[in-house]
Amino acid sequence: MKILILGAGVTGSSVASALASEENDIVVIDIKAHLLAALKERLDIGTVVGNAAHPNILEQAGIENTDIVIAATDRDSTNMLACHIIKTLYKKPKTIARIRAMDYLTHPQLFQPNGIAIDIVISPEQIVMEGIRNLIKYPGVLHISSFADDLVRLFSVKAAAKGFLTGRKIKTLKQHLLSEKTRVVAIFRKGHAVAVNGEAIIKEGDEVFFVSPRDKIRKILTELCILEAPIKRVMIAGGGHVGKRLAMALENTHHIKIIEKNIERVRKIANELEKTVVLHGDCTDESLLIDEVIDKTDFFCAITDNDSANIIAAALAKQLGAKKSICLLNNSTYIKLLKQTDIDLVVLPNQDTLGSILKHVRKGDVARVSSLCGGSAEAIEAVAHKDEQSLSVVGLRVDQIELPEGVVLGALIRNREIMPIHHHTIFEEDDHIVMFALDKKYIKNIESYFQRI
Repeated sequence: MKILILGAGVTGSSVASALASEENDIVVIDIKAHLLAALKERLDIGTVVGNAAHPNILEQAGIENTDIVIAATDRDSTNMLACHIIKTLYKKPKTIARIRAMDYLTHPQLFQPNGIAIDIVISPEQIVMEGIRNLIKYPGVLHISSFADDLVRLFSVKAAAKGFLTGRKIKTLKQHLLSEKTRVVAIFRKGHAVAVNGEAIIKEGDEVFFVSPRDKIRKILTELCILEAPIKRVMIAGGGHVGKRLAMALENTHHIKIIEKNIERVRKIANELEKTVVLHGDCTDESLLIDEVIDKTDFFCAITDNDSANIIAAALAKQLGAKKSICLLNNSTYIKLLKQTDIDLVVLPNQDTLGSILKHVRKGDVARVSSLCGGSAEAIEAVAHKDEQSLSVVGLRVDQIELPEGVVLGALIRNREIMPIHHHTIFEEDDHIVMFALDKKYIKNIESYFQRI
């Protein structure tokens, strides 16, 4: 597949890295030659220096033969203009545009057929905000994502030293999972996948992934002695796009404070938020955190646009008594630094954004993708179709499907009802199947069974 990426910044480069490893033909456009040079040093891709919204630059990049365009520059206006020009002049490529400003996103008619011609609009800030809000809703969970129109959730927890999970075989958990519709789909130990079967033993420090009906999660966490006390007081470091959206989503149900360094931004968001306390200051200022009673804070979110400030603020807040702290990182290499701190959780915006893009890149009929474990693994929701010309799961029993051991079936949704999965279960047309691929190398196997008709 030929994919054109507009923008070699943080998002564009992470998407290029993920897709280049899957034998795609990738070309990246950016006005900054040094960013392209850095990408080309580590990836086998093509690059073009120039304005991504200029037709002649697009033509240099081979727009006429491109299958998908991903507009991920740091300017919404450039992303929208480039997609509109491409759809007007060339028509063929599917266009995906990253739009950050809420002013655009709150007017969906902009992207209707008679508006700006963009096939798919994604908002990384909205995706990240929803992810953090879910972590607040289910304290004790490391990751949570939704599938099948939110009927099913994938979530992970850490096996604590003396926790309920540690030392148990997966098969012994069945009596505690409350429903045969809940399954353990993956175990990651020190960053590496462990074979998932009934005899697998969970060890201290393992990250264990479950797939479950959405309405059963809280009961499961309680049964496994993992659900923590409800979060009431939240302090947000950073009043940018993510911080403001998070405050708007929580301020009617939680006590919210935002710390923002830019005084103009403070004035702006203070006028837009009704119940949130907006403070002007530096989130790494120890005296400010103490004055704002950080030791009474249940959840501290360091989500500025500066990775270093986020690490320092989250670590400091935790040291000063915050019950839990979360750190947003655009550069995943900084994760290594967190081992020396007490920071509880890390959010990787690029990984969350990648999943929303990958579902449009996958060759099968894929409804949703969640990129996990630093991009090395994926959870996929695929739709079953009968196809006489190629492989299909329709009409086959589970034990007849030749998927590799690294692919674990998590949930089956039929007519908006979650069905139990057994070895004798037969798949039907339009079934939605949620699967966990322990390694991206298994994606091709999944795609082969779920081709679009």
